[in-house]
Amino acid sequence: MSERSLLDIARDAVEKAVSTSGVTMAEAYVKKGRDIEIDVRDGTIETIKSADEHGIGLRVFCGNQMGFAYTTEFSTEGVSDTVRRAVANARQTEPDEYLRLPDVPGSYPDVDTLDPDLLGRSVEEKIDLARRMEQAARAFDPCIEVIESSTYQDGVVEVAIANSKGLAFGYHGGACGVYTALTAGSDGESQTGFALDFRLKFAELDPEEVGRQAAYRAVRMLGARQHGSQETSLILEPYVVVSLLGVLAPALTGEAVQKGRSLFAGRVGDTVASDLVTIVDDGTLPGGINSGPCDGEGVPTSRTVLIENGVLNGFLHNTYTAAKDGTVSTGNGVRGSFKGAPEVGTTNLFLAPGQAEPEHLLDELDFGLLVTEVMGMHTANPISGDFSVGASGLWIEKGRISYPVRGMAIAGNITDLLKKIDAVGRDLQFFGGKGAPTVRVRQMMVSGS
Repeated sequence: MSERSLLDIARDAVEKAVSTSGVTMAEAYVKKGRDIEIDVRDGTIETIKSADEHGIGLRVFCGNQMGFAYTTEFSTEGVSDTVRRAVANARQTEPDEYLRLPDVPGSYPDVDTLDPDLLGRSVEEKIDLARRMEQAARAFDPCIEVIESSTYQDGVVEVAIANSKGLAFGYHGGACGVYTALTAGSDGESQTGFALDFRLKFAELDPEEVGRQAAYRAVRMLGARQHGSQETSLILEPYVVVSLLGVLAPALTGEAVQKGRSLFAGRVGDTVASDLVTIVDDGTLPGGINSGPCDGEGVPTSRTVLIENGVLNGFLHNTYTAAKDGTVSTGNGVRGSFKGAPEVGTTNLFLAPGQAEPEHLLDELDFGLLVTEVMGMHTANPISGDFSVGASGLWIEKGRISYPVRGMAIAGNITDLLKKIDAVGRDLQFFGGKGAPTVRVRQMMVSGS
């Protein structure tokens, strides 16, 4: 691989592209990264996977036509071939008047994106985290029978972006994490549990706590029984709320609205949730694993309040969707790899914490369901908002957890559910790039046996 800096490689690729006949604008996105994954079982290393990847994603604009191509070759010949392919692809696309490249920004936010300590940690130290997590899970309760996975992961990346309008910027990033999945058993019954924790800083990982959380989630469901159908209040654990955010996320993009795939289309300024609900996407969030100074187009990241006190403020945009809506990019032109053009996506998306202590959310309920898991949330209709999911959890009676329940179903509409939220906890937890606190929802229909 070339010893030149990634930013020099990006600039050279842009120069080569714009010197090609018919090319009016060009952009190069160069990325180099390394990932490691370590799996431990019964204290023994099961697998260690390490992967390195590098490449260039090139967009060329021939008037109102755009073509994309990528390569893993940083040589002059490799870049020249990629330019030729991108131009050929542009000739096959329909003209689009909204195609743009961002201008050079005034400045970029100062965001901490790489923990130097992560770079200095040995493989042995990373293996130790996975072992400690497994040991803590087994020690939690003798009912823990099988540790399906006890895994450590991290990745570091270097990114450089340049375009023909003079934009040229690069940065380093990285994140690390642990996760485990396990099974608890008693009297011939088995229940599963999991937990995960991904951080920017290596020293903040707590593998013992993750192991205990997973074990607790499995053990608490032993003895789960069926429950009859009724209308009742729900308390949704943070991970369940994050599942809901996973459905809402695409609907909160300008791209989904423009394609007629969002339940929020045409509703800016409307009340779409309880006044306790504020949903934010923040690419500058301190400690956020998806935080960075810029998006995949070189646009500065930002904090975008999408829903504020229940009112829909707007949507996430990249340069293209912003041009189409006559607005500005929110810095949400995301790329999973150099192998694709930027799309609209979230960075660190979360439901803002409230004032309630999560343990007190049960106190006011004569009965209700603490939902610990939902199945099938991805099947929710992104246009109507209708959903029907399987659920399990813990039945509440007189403000206390009574017994675990399984085989339940919850059906309704996402916006109706959002409007019925009557309490939001202060316990914001992130699961990767999405986060949420515990919330309470009044009077939803729960179907059982």
